[in-house]
Amino acid sequence: METESVEKTVNSKGTAGSQELTDNSLLSFEKFHEKSHFWGRLTIWTAILLTLMVPMYLSFVLDLHPGWTAIISGFAAYASIIAFVWVIEPISYYPVLGVSGTYLAFLTGNIGNMCLPCASVAQNVVGAQPGTKKGEITATLAMATASLVNIFIIMFVIFGGSYLLNYLPESLTDAFRFVLPAIFGGAIAQFAIQRPLWGAVGIAFGLFVNLGPVPRALQTFLCILGTVIVCMALDRIKKQNK
Repeated sequence: METESVEKTVNSKGTAGSQELTDNSLLSFEKFHEKSHFWGRLTIWTAILLTLMVPMYLSFVLDLHPGWTAIISGFAAYASIIAFVWVIEPISYYPVLGVSGTYLAFLTGNIGNMCLPCASVAQNVVGAQPGTKKGEITATLAMATASLVNIFIIMFVIFGGSYLLNYLPESLTDAFRFVLPAIFGGAIAQFAIQRPLWGAVGIAFGLFVNLGPVPRALQTFLCILGTVIVCMALDRIKKQNK
């Protein structure tokens, strides 16, 4: 009886300890999100203000203001084409990037070209699922590293790239336009190996929106939405058959 009592006490303490560890982990991640919200909002608003300083200086100090009519008409023309992206991109990217990753991605830019591929590949390498704590931390670290590398490359290009490009053969400079498709092709292949059917669906939608009668402004949105819906339907059918 005493042995059973001791075992129950040990088990209860072990359960309580693991529960306390889980609670502490949740609290730590909540604090991480609180800091992410604070620094994310602060840095993004700072970037917005710094971005507006140049046009404000040109407009009101140097008296080069183009007039509100031109500004409003230009904004309306641009917004009519791209406004839906302001809503779609944060929703589409959030499951992969998480809270901290979303702030970092929209601060640094190049989300589709750099941040999202880096985050997805890094998550795949370490075996982290999107939407999890490990996935968010992995995505954030991957994008931070990619941003630092990008800054270094940009500095190199600014100071020496233009001079160097003048001496590169035309055949090599023409090949630069295939860099981005190669990156996305490699990322697709890496994930399609795990789920070939999903990869085929994504490629099929990509071909459809590019070759079919789809407006350019809706191509990315329809490709993502269609691929997600069809893959979810296929996954549900597969589970029902089991």
